[in-house]
Amino acid sequence: MDEEGWYVDPFGRHEARWISDAVPTALVRDGRIESHDPPPDTVYPGTLQPVPEESRADGTDLRRADEAETTGPGPDVWSVVDPYGGTG
Repeated sequence: MDEEGWYVDPFGRHEARWISDAVPTALVRDGRIESHDPPPDTVYPGTLQPVPEESRADGTDLRRADEAETTGPGPDVWSVVDPYGGTG
């Protein structure tokens, strides 16, 4: 099966590069920031190394479905919202 997914950027320009059907794409990632950078026109050296998946076993990446209902907007929202259609 051909490689598909995030791999360490074989060109060393970014932390990770999306590989599709074993071909490097322009989609790259540095930390949590994704952007586009076309791969160079050279053949990548060596073998592709998968990027280890980040797992958060402590649940900090999860939110309760009813959290938005209980927290509501912050007080600053009401300072710019006028119920009659105006702002500020």
